[in-house]
Amino acid sequence: MLQRVAPYNFKILTRQITCVPKHKPPDQNDIEKLKDFLIHQKKLLVLTGAGISTESGIPDYRSEEVGMYARSNHKPIQYQEFVKYPRVRQRYWARNFVGWPRFSSVQPNASHHSVRELEKAGKVTAIVTQNVDRLHHKAGSENVIELHGTGYIVKCLRCPYEISREVLQEELMQNNPDMESSFSMIRPDGDVELSKEQVERFKTPLCPKCEGPLKPDIVFFGDNVPKLRVDQVRAATTNSDGIFVLGSTLTVYSSYRIILQAKEEKKRVAVLNIGPTRADDIIDLKISAKCGDILPELCKSILCT
Repeated sequence: MLQRVAPYNFKILTRQITCVPKHKPPDQNDIEKLKDFLIHQKKLLVLTGAGISTESGIPDYRSEEVGMYARSNHKPIQYQEFVKYPRVRQRYWARNFVGWPRFSSVQPNASHHSVRELEKAGKVTAIVTQNVDRLHHKAGSENVIELHGTGYIVKCLRCPYEISREVLQEELMQNNPDMESSFSMIRPDGDVELSKEQVERFKTPLCPKCEGPLKPDIVFFGDNVPKLRVDQVRAATTNSDGIFVLGSTLTVYSSYRIILQAKEEKKRVAVLNIGPTRADDIIDLKISAKCGDILPELCKSILCT
């Protein structure tokens, strides 16, 4: 049995950074439009993106001024590079190790809880999330399909071995007891910035069964969503009466094709997101506002109807 190691063997210095992009407050007309949409859909599929988690302190990639692309030259990890190059895996795991205590401690916000309330009431029959943060699970939601996987499970690339990210963190602490870092922000996938020296002395985790490389169960950029998951999403879309998108630009095709399918099946689609989305020209209703400014009030209104 592993000896439990204190969760902060390294120094973490954080400062509060706003992750929510600039936005205007919603007007009552916006709320009424969404209320009417929700009332007339008996079985909703809710599709969520990074914009629903920014209010919990996890940044997105694409928002103007506050997204990761706007703040830095950071580029997301590429699947082929992770698979091919040990140094890429070493850099990824070093950064992820330091960022994990902060990332895993993030809690769901009012929007996650509102989605859960709508699910409990039977209004929301499926939740498809692009996020890997498990905040919907923490809020108590049950029928969640993690489109891009989760950072909470780690798998071997060579054999069936898998391990929870929490347990792996304990092993990493034992193997890297002197790791230190100061950082101001976690990234959407849970890692942070480290120096070259810090990365080079980090001991990368290997599979205890076959010594193969370990990878979080996340669909990295350049990889494909597993076919079984694609089929689950397609079935959930078909079984719904309408689609309600929360906090997603729908830039990634794996999410955009859900909207395409919904429109092919003559379903109504509403989007609540700060700024434009890829599907603005084909959806039925678009409200540009912060999810937390509308969803809790909307949820109470719907449940009292």
